[in-house]
Amino acid sequence: MQGAFFLRQGALSRSVRAALLCLLAAANLQAHSDTLVQPELPSALIAQPGWTTRSYAVAAANPLATRAGQQILKAGGSAVDAAVAVQMVLTLVEPQSSGIGGGAFLLHFDGRHTQAYDGRETAPALATPDLFLDASGKPLALMEAVVGGRSVGVPGALSMLYQAHKAHGRLPWKALFVPAIDLARKGFAISPRMATLLAAEKALKTDPVALAYFFDAQGQPWPEGHVLRNPELAAVLQAIASQGPDALMRGAVARALVQKVNTHANAGRLSLDDLASYRPLQREPLCFAYAVASSARSYRICGMPPPSSGTLAIGQMLGILNARQGQDPPLDQGLPKAQWLHLYTEAARLAFADRAQYVADPAFVDAPGGAWKSLLAPNYLSERASAIAPSGQRMPQVLPGRPGPLRVGYAPMPEQTEHGTSHISIADAFGNALSMTTTIEDAWGARLMVNRGRGLAGGFLLNNQLTDFSLTPFAGDGTPIANRVEPGKRPRSSMSPVLVFDEKTHALLMSAGSPGGAFIIHFTAKTLLGVLNWGLSPQQAISLPNFGSLGGALFLEQGRFPAATLAALRAQGHQVTETALPSGLQAIERLPKGYAGGADPRREGLVLGD
Repeated sequence: MQGAFFLRQGALSRSVRAALLCLLAAANLQAHSDTLVQPELPSALIAQPGWTTRSYAVAAANPLATRAGQQILKAGGSAVDAAVAVQMVLTLVEPQSSGIGGGAFLLHFDGRHTQAYDGRETAPALATPDLFLDASGKPLALMEAVVGGRSVGVPGALSMLYQAHKAHGRLPWKALFVPAIDLARKGFAISPRMATLLAAEKALKTDPVALAYFFDAQGQPWPEGHVLRNPELAAVLQAIASQGPDALMRGAVARALVQKVNTHANAGRLSLDDLASYRPLQREPLCFAYAVASSARSYRICGMPPPSSGTLAIGQMLGILNARQGQDPPLDQGLPKAQWLHLYTEAARLAFADRAQYVADPAFVDAPGGAWKSLLAPNYLSERASAIAPSGQRMPQVLPGRPGPLRVGYAPMPEQTEHGTSHISIADAFGNALSMTTTIEDAWGARLMVNRGRGLAGGFLLNNQLTDFSLTPFAGDGTPIANRVEPGKRPRSSMSPVLVFDEKTHALLMSAGSPGGAFIIHFTAKTLLGVLNWGLSPQQAISLPNFGSLGGALFLEQGRFPAATLAALRAQGHQVTETALPSGLQAIERLPKGYAGGADPRREGLVLGD
């Protein structure tokens, strides 16, 4: 339908134009959301036992990173101290997912207040809306946009962690880098998951530095168990430990980074000024009340505001489900029932339609209804829930809602693939806790490895975060898309770090989050539902089969649901596709005497404490 006709500016009233744009967007979203490209390949499914600890806990995606966080907590460090150590080790041992060349969102609770730290990448000052258009004005194919310097945004994770450490750190900044530097110098054994992703990777070989580091002399990927050393990263981390983020954002490393981006065949537009002028932001957390009728308990769920779309989408889905769920139990023999999955899918389609229409960097777009919370207002969610067909059949079409009086100034964004990430949940012995989701976007990012050229092997990978912007900047009639590329703008994200509190006592109850591109929203929502609604432990909730919709087809984790469930959903009109859905969930729940932790059996996570 897209491109079949164009709307002439001024020819129609604003309301008619908006309605037609919504119809075009609905068709476009349907076309893009009936297929699913995985952010990262699946590896193994290994049962996890779940863990309990007494006074502190750290959950991360790789055992070496978890142990680094535990080492810091054991030495008297804070949750933020441990997060810095974990992130530096992940840069080394899980380079395909996150690192100092990427960005992150961090939600922190200090025992009284919750703060949201935004370390999202920004577009360079020379970036323009046509960044991902070819010579004929058409969007580049995704991998043409991803691989190379064009997709690299100004990295923000390190600067954000430095800002959070200044406010909440207990140990010296320099001490937090010791575990990663030691591992980088001495070497670490390549994990099964890293080996799996490396064996399937082709584009990484196009970068000479990455080829020499990740592959042998014959161009074969290093196998599981191979000891990999990264002396270049050790040297860079040593400089950061001494000088702070300036060691990355200025000087020799910055020059090497900019040169790498701008001299690639698919060149970017990054400058030294872009790096030097980057600033992390501290935002007001986006929090909403969530009542569970079956337990008569009420919670307060806090997450990141835009440019993250995660908290808004999760809050909308939970609110719509609350408005539509009946008395029937949602689980049958420990698995979500077909009727519940139908309602969840319809709620997700409504939430993702609003996401496509409204959510982008708040420095560049206005919130609908004057405030982002308008999308979470109970009356609005009840109105959205009423759109779900009472017949039990799938809605034929889903349009964005109207949360209060507003002017529709943007066209909805076509659905496009989002990519890989990592998540960290930590609670320390001093009453602090955090939830942090961190990413370089695609698995292996832009496939560019920064090295200063001083004869040391290795380095660090750069993000391809700019492909989280809409590759298509305008609708057919010229109406701009809210999440288009603009100078200095932060791309929309699905990262959904959350902290959960008791609504009455304000006590912290839970920290959770996941990688997984746009499916982060579903992975995190599933875990919240499992713990808060269904009374499961974090590990039980994480281990439940994954499911979700991006607005079109319903995707179910392959081999995890009975044939009768699939048949019932198809009878209701759903296009059901079974596929691997490799989440990487981490969660910690506060218990009366300590913590319960869970890590995703689909990856290599581990929870440790005392």
